[in-house]
Amino acid sequence: MLTSQRKKAILDALDRDGQVLAGDLSAAFGVSEDTVRRDLRELAAQGRLQRVHGGALPASAAVAPLAAREDMDVAAKQRVARKAASMIEPGQVAIVDGGTTSALLVQCLTPDLTATIVTHSPGIAVALAAHPCVEVVLIGGRLYKHSVVSVGAAAIEAMSHIHADLYFMGVTGVHASAGFSTGDYEETYVKRALAARAAETVVLACASKLNTASQFRIGGLEMAQTLVVDAGATAKQTRALEEAGLTIVRA
Repeated sequence: MLTSQRKKAILDALDRDGQVLAGDLSAAFGVSEDTVRRDLRELAAQGRLQRVHGGALPASAAVAPLAAREDMDVAAKQRVARKAASMIEPGQVAIVDGGTTSALLVQCLTPDLTATIVTHSPGIAVALAAHPCVEVVLIGGRLYKHSVVSVGAAAIEAMSHIHADLYFMGVTGVHASAGFSTGDYEETYVKRALAARAAETVVLACASKLNTASQFRIGGLEMAQTLVVDAGATAKQTRALEEAGLTIVRA
């Protein structure tokens, strides 16, 4: 089998099964595991998959720069954002993550909503500056330019004083075995710290992020209670996530 044929077979298997194991591929192709690992390395370098111990998972496309992500899955993100915004009750304290879906979420808040929004995203804070009834708490720290959010020790220290009702968490990947993931190491610590300060963590993800993974793991599926997905998410995509205990809300 040619290298190009093996790589296509690997990607087909990822699309079909959601993961591949190097040992199984080696046996199926009749080649050494070293050859399979080389194929996986090359596909990972092209952004086609995410390597993990023993094999690979589908790679998330949501690790592109912010400007590029603003044009991805816009209609789906808008539906997810509207559903998420409707979950905030008057008087609640809600933490809103950075990211393109979160930016749409705050645009969907009704003008008469009285609530407190805590965010480590300067863009989210500025977007809420003109809201007549929402109090805004902006967490500072080192600016992570890729997502335009504050990260680092100062941000995590500030979060320790918060008790929130909800945390709307953005991720780049949701996978039944790999959990929630993102494309930046420091962001994982910030997201874990925010989740620890909320009574309920709600993950926002359009269908393209389901059953994919990025380089850095935020945590297992148990760290969230609810997953808001767009209506384009199929039952096959969400079945394992529901079986893991997540409440799936379709927008």
